[in-house]
Amino acid sequence: MASLIALDFALGPDLEYALRDCAEGGRAVCVLDQRVSAARRAEDLAALGATHLRDRFGVSALEGGREVDDEVGLVMLTSGSSGAPKAVEHTWSSLQASARITQESLVRATQPVWYPCLPANHIGGLAVILRAIWGGARLLWGDPEDISSAPRHGATHVALVRAQLARHDVRGFDAVLLGGARPPGELAENVIATWGMTETGSGVVYNGRPLRDVEVRAVDGQICVRSPTLFRSYRDAARPRITGPDGLDDWFPTGDAGEVNDGLVRVRGRLGYVINTGGEKVWPEDLEAVLATVDGVRDVAVTAEDDPEWGQRIIALVVSPQGARDDEIRRVAEERIGPWAKPKEVRYVDEIPRTTNGKVRRGALAPRP
Repeated sequence: MASLIALDFALGPDLEYALRDCAEGGRAVCVLDQRVSAARRAEDLAALGATHLRDRFGVSALEGGREVDDEVGLVMLTSGSSGAPKAVEHTWSSLQASARITQESLVRATQPVWYPCLPANHIGGLAVILRAIWGGARLLWGDPEDISSAPRHGATHVALVRAQLARHDVRGFDAVLLGGARPPGELAENVIATWGMTETGSGVVYNGRPLRDVEVRAVDGQICVRSPTLFRSYRDAARPRITGPDGLDDWFPTGDAGEVNDGLVRVRGRLGYVINTGGEKVWPEDLEAVLATVDGVRDVAVTAEDDPEWGQRIIALVVSPQGARDDEIRRVAEERIGPWAKPKEVRYVDEIPRTTNGKVRRGALAPRP
């Protein structure tokens, strides 16, 4: 058994140095989110089970921590978009595999230079730094909010979430990995839509195609993955890892719905959030993507409530400072998906609750029994 060190550094060179030092010494780590309150920080530390804290003052012991197995290299909390975050354990080998596979998929004539700008307490942000530690890349540190100017200083690659893509000019990068929430309908040629999760060690599907050594299949409508990048276990879980259906013990059922046709992966959304209205299934992310095209809609989330006639009634939560029209919202839903997808109710709200990486926090929307 070994200690688990919580790294308490801002995104920057000090964090990179601490990660390199721990990786070279085989010391398991977790990364804290410096943006949260003291109360949330205490909750995260308890969920992670860190035994020690490392910051600019040195290393100190923590009360109540729990050691990890020797093969564990990282403990990280999931985003919590569909409930309470879970602590995921990755081995050193799964982290190294993720760095290697990603770099190989993006290989160019010259060494990639990544511009870190995502929080490293999430897998998408941490993976950028690990690519420099194990994947043969370099890092260019700068202001995480000054993404547009990074290519002028030598950055060639960046990983972003949708909100960042909307705010910054990324045309100067060779490659932009877009993760987190579902991407917008049209992407520039240098933007790669990725799919993955904390459990898969960052993105493992690029523009609908699995990366090398990654296998994806749909079983009863659920996306299952087999990959050397997969996590080892959930922290304190009774068994090492949830496994797939009978005969698929080495596959991980992701909880995402979708299909795989001729090797092309299409992810529809979380299985637990599919809406059944009048016998028809509606995937919130599908409908959200459609409604986001309506003039005046700045942001949107789709949820549902029980209904005695329809089983569930669709509700669209819309952010629209300019005042989108209800009839246009319903017309576009019917035209692009079908009459069953028309929201029975449109509610105008000030903002949509989202995680730091852009995913809708569906548990914070209107209740769905």
